[in-house]
Amino acid sequence: MKRHPERGTYDRATIDVILDEALICHVGFVHDEHPYVIPTIHARDGDTLYLHGSPGSRMLRNLAQGIDLCVTATLLDGLVLARSVYHHSMNYRSVVVLGRAREVTDREEKLRAMERVVEHVVPGRWADARQPSEGELKGTTILAVSLDEASAKLRTGGPSDDEADLDLPVWAGVIPLALVPAAPAADNDERVPSYAERYRRPNGSATLDAE
Repeated sequence: MKRHPERGTYDRATIDVILDEALICHVGFVHDEHPYVIPTIHARDGDTLYLHGSPGSRMLRNLAQGIDLCVTATLLDGLVLARSVYHHSMNYRSVVVLGRAREVTDREEKLRAMERVVEHVVPGRWADARQPSEGELKGTTILAVSLDEASAKLRTGGPSDDEADLDLPVWAGVIPLALVPAAPAADNDERVPSYAERYRRPNGSATLDAE
């Protein structure tokens, strides 16, 4: 962390909160000398990050071979408007995970990983929906990535204007941003389950003071 190192942390509690709140991650890797960054779903289980997808996924097929990868997850919390254009910024929480993946082949671990993915997105859904068939298990690839090499970076607070700009007649402050669910749109006439009606992502308590 060379750029704004004061915003960085290796604290696992902070890293876990961000990974657990983020609904999507991006996976970077190199294949045939070409770089790729692919958005995908993830879920954390203790010290392991699971990636989920189809056996036909080129990304998962390549990652299963043990090549180097980089997983990033970002939460955007606000737009920071300063009095000068130069000092505009964003409040955010992000995680970077470096390592190599292993394919999950043990049936019990694979089932648990699939459950973690579903529960990560909508807590309470796994027990309510039909469980995977053997064909669906075979038709799903799960990769596991250790969180041994993971870091977080965060920015909080207001703008950091130069002292000479503080008296300028320009509005400055923060425009907060949040991912907010709308009303569930039912696919049938059955009662909407309580976890869908009350679905909320946690606000997250990971903070790190930064200029």
